[in-house]
Amino acid sequence: MSLATVAYYPGCSGGGTSAEYEKSTQAVFRALGVRLEELPDWSCCGSTPAHTVNHVLSAALSARNLAIAATAGHSVVTTPCPSCLSNLRTAAHKMEDAEFRSQVSALLHDGAADADVETGADVDVRSTLQILAEEVGAQAVQEKVRKPLSGLKVACYYGCIMNRPPGLMQFDDPEHPMAMDRLMEACGAEVVPFPLKVECCGAAFGMPRRDIVSELSGRLLDAAADCGADAVVAACPLCQMNLDMRQGQVNAARGSRHVLPVFYFTQLMGLSFGLAPADVGLAKLVVDPGPCLRAAGVL
Repeated sequence: MSLATVAYYPGCSGGGTSAEYEKSTQAVFRALGVRLEELPDWSCCGSTPAHTVNHVLSAALSARNLAIAATAGHSVVTTPCPSCLSNLRTAAHKMEDAEFRSQVSALLHDGAADADVETGADVDVRSTLQILAEEVGAQAVQEKVRKPLSGLKVACYYGCIMNRPPGLMQFDDPEHPMAMDRLMEACGAEVVPFPLKVECCGAAFGMPRRDIVSELSGRLLDAAADCGADAVVAACPLCQMNLDMRQGQVNAARGSRHVLPVFYFTQLMGLSFGLAPADVGLAKLVVDPGPCLRAAGVL
């Protein structure tokens, strides 16, 4: 993999609900001199529900994108979304079985059940967090800092699938990951010890079971506040939505009064690089980040 250019799978949410994640990711990689080469004609990976209907179909939805990457000569693809990451890596793992790969191939190639037809089974998929932490490195990030996040206390929240299951994801510690913590420290922020950094936020239950999301996300917000955090930092569109957009619902359901901004880690990285708030999509956050950023001297 050339660090100058990395194949990029943005995922569906990057064009809508997590547009600020997409914008800030692009801005941060650009500032670090890394070009994200978007896969041509990419399509949905199957998201959350596909595997509940048909495992082969779910794998084929992801494999189509892996095949595009392989055909273009890429051995590594990066994506910002943990759900996309999990689906793409799961598909590649399942296709290690020749019989399963031939079934996927039949869906992708008009019924030609040929396990040797390109399915992208050998493409390695990594999160943008992993690329920044392991390939770029905290030292290179620190060298780009122009406006340190000094005075800003953050709780780094990874969500429950960025690093798990460990045998599949093979990134960081599955129970106590530190990659985001180190990047935030490199940007000058004070990272508070956060014991719930890999606990579930309620995920996709926001519509069918709002009570579950309110309880699980509420526990996360309670813990972040108890740790003295000024803000939560996330790396997942669904986690960020549950903690930010639904924070009012959480407060109403649990009688809490949280006003904790929930940033994408790339937004804070971009601000520390001296990028303008508009360049990292700051205005799209629901909980106003202005007060805490001004108090910390970031804005």
